[in-house]
Amino acid sequence: MAPRSFWKGYLKLSLVTCPVAMTPATTENAKVRFHTLNRTTGNRVVSQYVDSVTGKAVSDKDEVKGYPRGEDEYVMLEDEEVEAVALDTTRTIDIEMFVPKDTIGLIYYDKPHFLVPDDEVAEEAYSVIRDAMAETGKVGISRLVMYRRERAVLLEARDKGIILWTLHYGDEVRDEAAYFEKIGNAKVDSKELTMLKKVIEEKTAEWNPKLTEDPVQDRLLEIIEAKKKGRKAKPKKKAGAPEEKGGSNVISIMDALKKSLESEGGGSKKTSK
Repeated sequence: MAPRSFWKGYLKLSLVTCPVAMTPATTENAKVRFHTLNRTTGNRVVSQYVDSVTGKAVSDKDEVKGYPRGEDEYVMLEDEEVEAVALDTTRTIDIEMFVPKDTIGLIYYDKPHFLVPDDEVAEEAYSVIRDAMAETGKVGISRLVMYRRERAVLLEARDKGIILWTLHYGDEVRDEAAYFEKIGNAKVDSKELTMLKKVIEEKTAEWNPKLTEDPVQDRLLEIIEAKKKGRKAKPKKKAGAPEEKGGSNVISIMDALKKSLESEGGGSKKTSK
């Protein structure tokens, strides 16, 4: 059963409009979460804001946003003042422009959401927008108030539906040139490149969502289940970390590639017994 939508509004492209509903495409509901307890009493520990000078607890009505303007000096902003600057984009996804999908770096992608038509009548307009994006290889760009902030969003056709991605703000994305420009122009040996491509081919497989499973969480659930039954979970032996090598102990790239191919079965053929 699909979860309830957390946002409802309208998808608009020029004069074409249709009601839509949106749900986050990812969830953390299955994540193991812990409460902090008082070991002595077993009661939960609660947190609260306290004044950094007086040490006294601060009530909700006395909390206010502050922007630092100097040491221990702040400009106070009320919630109404912050909300007043937000544009009226809380209920309409008005697609302002389209760009080729491959021109947007993956680093800008933030959170994915499923965008679906909100009723049967909306399906026709929704489907036309979806198919037009798919056939032109373009993605739509709009702005929308989400998670209490106005964000740039990207709309991408995906099978029968549309994925809406929130995009990172420009000041959140670091300039890659500041890091990659420091990398020298090392000459790549053609033989090494050919061999490494063979290693990649040997390791190539179909994508499987199981590759993203969290073994640590699975083990935590085993421990929790054992404790529920009054048993002590047997600790699993950790796999040894690979030995670190450096200096003169590092083998040549060519030797490493040859051994890689042999271990993957791409070098010398293994005879069956």
